[in-house]
Amino acid sequence: MSSSTERRTDGRGRTTGSVLSGLAVALGCVLFLGGFVWAALIYRPYTVPTDSMSPTIAAGARVIAERVDGSEVRRGDIVVFKDSVWGDLPMVKRVVGVGGDKVSCCTKQGRLTVNGIPVEEPYLQGSGPASPVGFKAKVPTGQLFLLGDHRSDSLDSRVHLTDSDHGSVPRSAVNARVDARAWPLGSIGMMQRPTSFSAFPGGTSQPGPLQPITLAVIAGAVLILGGSAYGPIARRKGRRRA
Repeated sequence: MSSSTERRTDGRGRTTGSVLSGLAVALGCVLFLGGFVWAALIYRPYTVPTDSMSPTIAAGARVIAERVDGSEVRRGDIVVFKDSVWGDLPMVKRVVGVGGDKVSCCTKQGRLTVNGIPVEEPYLQGSGPASPVGFKAKVPTGQLFLLGDHRSDSLDSRVHLTDSDHGSVPRSAVNARVDARAWPLGSIGMMQRPTSFSAFPGGTSQPGPLQPITLAVIAGAVLILGGSAYGPIARRKGRRRA
């Protein structure tokens, strides 16, 4: 009598466990695959070919950039853009000025100024002035003024100051905004918005949904592995009881 009761109880337990493991695998697949689809719709990977954004982004590094409209770009953002005047390949630079800004360099302390306000730039390569060559520019409406973080090794807006747009590019030239570094392994991480631009009108931009996407993929993988492991574990326990 007792042995038959144990078998029925054990069967119900196994059935409940099988159902829960199946649900875990199903939910895990939704999170795992959904996360990848979500990322593919919003993000694109890019390889930075030059050293112009060092030390923030090294030459050859892979970055993850969120597809955004140029109107969403703020000062301090690192953007991927393509402009025929600059060349035919996508380029990666940091936005330091937007339409209406007066950008110049350098103060006696070697700092860049935007509308006369000195900007602290801890992301720059080296400890020298913010630019080895002084310059002044007024950014036209609807345009962006772009500089590399390695100012002594970057072909950026300073090179195009004599162009009709005074070195700036239209917001429509922006394809994406860099949200994270993906390679090499030692540099993986989210791209922080510089606080030095947060006090300017419009502030700084907000990160895209890369972190929740990553959490969804990880959670999905854990649920799939955990749910899939239930069957072999349950069978092993059953054999031990037998």
